[in-house]
Amino acid sequence: MKSSLRAGVSAPTPEAAPAQRAVALSRERFLTSDTPEPLTVREAILASWRRSEQLHVAADKLEMSYEPDVQLDTRLTRSALPVLRALGEQLEGQSVSVILTDPTGLVLSRITGDRALESHLDRVLLAPGFSYAEKFVGTNGIGTALEMGGPTHVFGHEHYAEHLEDLACAGVPIHHPITGRLVGAVDFTCWRRDAGALLLTLAKTTAEQIRQSLLTSSGSSELGLFKEYLRTCARRTGIVFAVNQDVVMLNDFARMVLDPADQAALLARAGEVLASGRPNSLVLNLPTGQTARMFTRPVDRSNRLAGIVAYVKLEAPGREAEDLRRVHLPLPGLVGSGPPWLKACEEVERAFRSGQWLAVAGEPGVGKLAVLSAVQLRRQPVGRLLVVDAADDQDDPDWMPSVRRAVAGDADSLVVRHVDALDVRRLRVLSSALSTASTAHPTRPLWVAVTLTNGTHSKALLQLLQLFPTTVDLPPLRLHREDILPLVTLFLSRLSQGRQLSCSPAALRLLMRMDLPGNTRQLHELLREVVKHRRTGVVEPGDLPAEAHTLSRRVLSPLEALERDAIVKCLADAHDNKARAARALGMSRATIYRKIHDYGIVTRAT
Repeated sequence: MKSSLRAGVSAPTPEAAPAQRAVALSRERFLTSDTPEPLTVREAILASWRRSEQLHVAADKLEMSYEPDVQLDTRLTRSALPVLRALGEQLEGQSVSVILTDPTGLVLSRITGDRALESHLDRVLLAPGFSYAEKFVGTNGIGTALEMGGPTHVFGHEHYAEHLEDLACAGVPIHHPITGRLVGAVDFTCWRRDAGALLLTLAKTTAEQIRQSLLTSSGSSELGLFKEYLRTCARRTGIVFAVNQDVVMLNDFARMVLDPADQAALLARAGEVLASGRPNSLVLNLPTGQTARMFTRPVDRSNRLAGIVAYVKLEAPGREAEDLRRVHLPLPGLVGSGPPWLKACEEVERAFRSGQWLAVAGEPGVGKLAVLSAVQLRRQPVGRLLVVDAADDQDDPDWMPSVRRAVAGDADSLVVRHVDALDVRRLRVLSSALSTASTAHPTRPLWVAVTLTNGTHSKALLQLLQLFPTTVDLPPLRLHREDILPLVTLFLSRLSQGRQLSCSPAALRLLMRMDLPGNTRQLHELLREVVKHRRTGVVEPGDLPAEAHTLSRRVLSPLEALERDAIVKCLADAHDNKARAARALGMSRATIYRKIHDYGIVTRAT
């Protein structure tokens, strides 16, 4: 382990210094309201800078409150601290710090192997009791990883606060292995000058060790309840939930069609059934006036009651049928009823069922990984799915070893994302490893899928694809626009965390008219921005960003996008009166008419 840690903080490459100077210049321009150079700042960092600016985070000082009573007696800390203490023995004398936080970014524990680094972390308040959420310190490995929901590294001047520019950090969110709920994050921080390519890999490895420790501490009863919940979800497309004394699991359909008050009523009655320990079928009148029939079944594990799983049918006239027509669930966690989408999902599921290796192609953001993960969840709910991203290959030396471990039997299914991003040499190495895997385990065969974009492929890639008898093309969202409504419903429910948030017909019409070249991912990111300022109630056209008010005809430059946004805002303030908007912007009516046409801005008269 010690050799890995030393590699993770190895000397930076010679080109790192010029690159950091370019990032520093872009940050300075951003903070002085100038447009950063588009090629010198990663998109994820620029998005975080924008969030930090919107939150009015101070860039020249650190301001955060101190929480003196940090709760260390939680399931996360009980599982994580032994892992971190063992790691701390390897950190002794090295300029690396490993930090554990709760889901809000509040630092729970810090272990540092170098006294100088520890003193610096004290000065910048990266210490237990302080929160490193983005809303307090802006862009950083902890807060940005929690905000983005995935592994994140922030290097030097990419930090929003200037006090952190001498540091490099890599953060990874930690999700509970059974419920999937976010429970915290782990972060590795070192001096900027010492940062190496393995820093993020070390954070990912540690997060996985903590997740496995959480799984071990969960016990057989929770695992049994979780498996039965997954089996029920695979058999039913309606409302399914599971409860015990510590855990509540609801499927996406339940969160979408049930009012929070109705959810609470069902869970309360389920708690009564749990106390009795007997299966039950009962009819409830829910707070919203609906009638529901709930079927419950106890789950026993080792002669002990592990919990109950419930299936609910809504019996109010026409309500359930209406909701089922509105939100279709072809696979667990997915929605959509467009024929091209359903056909593609069925083809992926058919390939998985037959054990046939599969290539899934499509435009960026169409949901290739989501479909593969959903098929795995339905067909092999307790199997292990390993996902490796070829786009990480350039920066992650552990990428190919991860593939080889999967081939050796570490996983039941393997998905290689963005396989078309590999160069010729790596494609040949991958082909060799997968060729071995195809015959290595006849009694427990590994299922492999790759994802790629449509287009012309190299000869090496075509040779790799010979191992995959079938290619399924997922359709772009523009070919099944009827699915925008259920997608919006699903995303708003998830992003608002179950609060009552819906989309008005006028706002939905704008979304339906968007070009959405980024497909489902772009729609999700757009709604993520909406939920930051509209968390309950109804999303109206004014809540949507400027890009939703335009019919995209071309890619706009950053300056053009700013001008478009200003025009959209002034038109909204002027209730679409173009003359008033032109006066507010200091331009002629002819100019605003021309720009409305050039930018494809949608007004109520359009």
